[in-house]
Amino acid sequence: METVLVTGGAGFIGSNLTEKLVDDGANVLVLDNFDPYYDLSLKRKNIAKCQEKSSDQVTVINGSTTDKTLISNVFDNHQIEVVYHQAAKAGVRPSVDNPVQYERNNVEGILNLLEESRKNDVQTFVHASSSSVYGIPHYLPYDEQHPNEPQSPYGITKLTSEHYCNLYNELYQLNTVNLRYFTVYGPRMRPNMAISNFVSRCVNGKPLVIYGDGKQTRDFTYIQDIVDANMRLLHQEGVGGETLNIGSSDNISIRELAEYVVSETDTDVDIIHEDARDGDSRHTHADISKAEQLIGYDPEYGIRQGVQEFINWYMDNQNWYEPLIATSS
Repeated sequence: METVLVTGGAGFIGSNLTEKLVDDGANVLVLDNFDPYYDLSLKRKNIAKCQEKSSDQVTVINGSTTDKTLISNVFDNHQIEVVYHQAAKAGVRPSVDNPVQYERNNVEGILNLLEESRKNDVQTFVHASSSSVYGIPHYLPYDEQHPNEPQSPYGITKLTSEHYCNLYNELYQLNTVNLRYFTVYGPRMRPNMAISNFVSRCVNGKPLVIYGDGKQTRDFTYIQDIVDANMRLLHQEGVGGETLNIGSSDNISIRELAEYVVSETDTDVDIIHEDARDGDSRHTHADISKAEQLIGYDPEYGIRQGVQEFINWYMDNQNWYEPLIATSS
């Protein structure tokens, strides 16, 4: 049995990845600081869902990647073969108000992990990066050679973390890979994300709120496609030092998305607009040809199919978020 460390493993992406690793027979160390960025009951449910698979294969460690002593002890006490670094201080908009905290959590945290990984002969280190590193598009879809001009402190911390991963690959031959996620959604997603917020508000008869004119577009990526991309790297050779876009290659405007959710939930609610918020990219759209070529990545879900899957899940699991009703998009 392999031992895999998943940082941020109680979160949306980390817990889905942990479930899949357990299904495939791995022993998983879940490191999470249980940051109350959103209701902690959701993270506890995520962990419980993972442990339902096999409590013997899931070990939960409550702590932060910024705790250097803790990280050192985790690596000393376990023979970790693969690291999936999903943990980060989340939120593009909040990072504009508190850049120092984002720098400490996201950059200092990954440096602690990289140091212990290279000292302990970790086979593969996968870093969850973000399309926010691109910023204002010079052209679309973004390929990995597109200029990096992040428009938020969050995006800057992700780009800095990528550079550190590349450096450790070059200096120490640590097999690092950066995966640039494009707006991930699906079952158990955070309640304050656009899709979960729209669905929740429709079901509860509240108007949908769009910030800006609604013409901004997103390449939304379904969670199972994200998990698939990560799993392809578990035993993949020859991709050390690479950076890969992980998107759906599909995109949709926020206004179209809102209208689609209203239609598919068969509800009669208003769609209203409020002022745009700082830090958001105007458009995102992924060129995934590099990931297709190097790791055989082949996303299964387009945005409409994925949203329908999420709506179906939500209708069967409304108590997952209750009594939480998101109030912003």
